[in-house]
Amino acid sequence: MMQSMRPSRNVLGGPLVACSTEPMTGWYRDGCCNTGAGDFGLHTVCCRVTAEFLDFSRAAGNDLSTPAPNMGFPGLKPGDHWCLCAARWQQAFEAGVAPAVVLEATHEACLEFIQLEDLKTMALA
Repeated sequence: MMQSMRPSRNVLGGPLVACSTEPMTGWYRDGCCNTGAGDFGLHTVCCRVTAEFLDFSRAAGNDLSTPAPNMGFPGLKPGDHWCLCAARWQQAFEAGVAPAVVLEATHEACLEFIQLEDLKTMALA
């Protein structure tokens, strides 16, 4: 018997919309910042990455710029939309280099680690 799932919600309380399919993002590589039991990094913040953030992430030990074809990862470039780990976004926010956020595509689960007001200050118009 299939378990019914409630629809994913965004940080504003509405339905979660897609973050990116070019490149394909999300823990489940479904284009959305959905999360589940195996997503220990909570890849729930939909953002538009910048060169400054990519440099910050590389220095913090997570190189998001270099392609990893064996993992189906194309490598990110400034302007790409991507589902980031909530803790990494918060770390970047505290360092003053957080990328802009798409609120409608950011999963409500990130609110466990990030204040909604902080997300709103970084929202894409």
